Amino acid sequence: MKFTGFRRSTAAVAVLACAGAMALSACTTTKKSGPGSDSGGSGPVKVGLVTKTETNPYFVKLRESAKAAAEAKGGSLIALAGKFDGDNEGQVTAIENLVQQGVKGILITPSNSAGVLGAIKQAQDKGVVVIALDTQTTPADAVAATYATNNETAGKLIGQYVKARLGSTKPQLVMMDLDPSASVGIQRHNGFLEGMGLPLNTPDIIGTALTQGDQTKAQAAMENLLQRVGGQVNAVYNINEPAARGAYQALKEKGLTGKVLVGAIDGGCQGVQDVKNGLFVGTVMQFPKKMAEDGVNAVFDYAKTGKKPSGFIDTGATLITDKPVAGMASKDTTWGAQNCWG
Repeated sequence: MKFTGFRRSTAAVAVLACAGAMALSACTTTKKSGPGSDSGGSGPVKVGLVTKTETNPYFVKLRESAKAAAEAKGGSLIALAGKFDGDNEGQVTAIENLVQQGVKGILITPSNSAGVLGAIKQAQDKGVVVIALDTQTTPADAVAATYATNNETAGKLIGQYVKARLGSTKPQLVMMDLDPSASVGIQRHNGFLEGMGLPLNTPDIIGTALTQGDQTKAQAAMENLLQRVGGQVNAVYNINEPAARGAYQALKEKGLTGKVLVGAIDGGCQGVQDVKNGLFVGTVMQFPKKMAEDGVNAVFDYAKTGKKPSGFIDTGATLITDKPVAGMASKDTTWGAQNCWG
């Protein structure tokens, strides 16, 4: 039995009550967050960005690209960052800050792949779509989607190239890693060893260090390692180009640069120049501009339609070197300079 009459009467009372109250205030229902809301007040869509650091050139490019993409759509970007790569607490605070400022979506490059999950969940509960850029969360489905380089592929590419350049020479590797809690560091490390055709526990690794992707830390770490391994090392894996520059400087001070293959990952304009100048034998280019633009577009789509992106979207990786090897696709530094971080 349907009580349609009762419902119509109730609706009528509500309409009359609203009409009677219009002199005092408008009868509206205000959504505080989510698609179609006026979270933070009506006006342009606000997009939040949380990077690992403010100063790493890679994250500077990511921020600049996201800002340009948001403004091109008539919105705005609020960019925050941790104090250093691995500053989990700083990123949690940044997420909370962005939610309070009424963003429709948050793009994040998580320093600790699992450490920000609580803050992400709280943001999602308030209707904010959260999307990872560059680095996956653990688990990956803690965010709506991830726009990133396939980091295992990136590591594998530079590993395959270093192996080809070593030829029949037995590898004696130093691994300049990121942080054991960051998925990007684990994936690149493992991918590099796969590309080298080596198991994860290979004895061919004669030294390792955690660099936090920082040039100064990497140089100091390499200087310490060289006191122990000396001239044994013939190849160095690096989590990124700042770490590679630090490692190269330490090798240079010991007169070892001509004997050691230094490989990198990032593909920034300076990194491409470093390959051209002979500091690195090669680097793997990522495309943070595409990550940022795709992420911003997804937030605007969500704000307009409520539709969220999903899954892992691979934004590509390209080996850059001026000394190509047979059987491996690569681009030279001229191409790299024209497309760096495009």
